[in-house]
Amino acid sequence: MSLLEIIAIAVGLAMDALAVSIVIGSSPYNVGFRPTFRVAFHFGLFQFLMPVLGWYAGIKIAGYVQVFDHWIAFLLLAWIGGKMIFDSVKGEDKSWSKDPTRKSQLFFLSVATSIDAFATGFSLSMLRVDIWQPSVLIGVITALLSWGGMCFGCYLGKRFGQWMTTIGGCVLCLIGLKILLEHLLSS
Repeated sequence: MSLLEIIAIAVGLAMDALAVSIVIGSSPYNVGFRPTFRVAFHFGLFQFLMPVLGWYAGIKIAGYVQVFDHWIAFLLLAWIGGKMIFDSVKGEDKSWSKDPTRKSQLFFLSVATSIDAFATGFSLSMLRVDIWQPSVLIGVITALLSWGGMCFGCYLGKRFGQWMTTIGGCVLCLIGLKILLEHLLSS
């Protein structure tokens, strides 16, 4: 597998994390370096770890996880996105009841945006590709794109205010729906 192919895979896998980073960046909690670093670090770390886990999981475990991984991603993103939409329609400026760059919300978002990387790692093991170079590139590219997404989201949040909360919630729901439909239609 060429370096260009690995980079293309990494960019493709990072697109969900980029979109979610833009949404998080538009939240009122994104103030400065630390939240941006946390999101970029966690999204990059999970995108690095999931292909490694997929690589080592083997045929038995991967077959079971692939049956419902898309449902996990869909439910997590739809729940968080739906709550954002509900809160913005109610007129509350509490679209994120908790800081999305901390604890459980960051963990759930990191898992939801990196589940496809698990399947990629499993696929790479079938092709007998060494997992370490692709995983590192996937993680680094995701972290860099997430960092940029947080900065861009912060700009959008300042410019468009509460509308970004509604749009962001819709984006999260659509990403979850996209993940679900891709898996259901490819079956």
